[in-house]
Amino acid sequence: MIYIGNFLHLTNQQNRTEMERRHGEFHLIVAAESVDQALDLFKQRIIDLRAESAFFEGKCSVFLNQILGFEKIDHQEAFMLNYKSVAGDPVMPFIGCSLPTDEADDCRIYEWEGLNLKSGGKANKLFIEFE
Repeated sequence: MIYIGNFLHLTNQQNRTEMERRHGEFHLIVAAESVDQALDLFKQRIIDLRAESAFFEGKCSVFLNQILGFEKIDHQEAFMLNYKSVAGDPVMPFIGCSLPTDEADDCRIYEWEGLNLKSGGKANKLFIEFE
């Protein structure tokens, strides 16, 4: 199966000013035998990226927002995987939708509370953290 992981991150959270701290999202894609194997491969790739790049510097928290699995893609037209709408300041809540269709948009409100992420009013589980 092909697995696509959508992650949200907080980076350089030890810095004093807001302009020095970073937050954002990224996606990883992998072919794996199971969800558990995909999660292990995602975690290892994040660890490797921290060691070899500037992507996850300083005090950093990574949250798994969603994981999608596909055996194959049968669509005859392009389809949307993720949609994100942000209003104003980056610390403001944002709306995110996974695989929106005409029948269901699966939109949720995401908001940061300090170093914690909530989606749809529920706390997201921390995926990996670096000090």
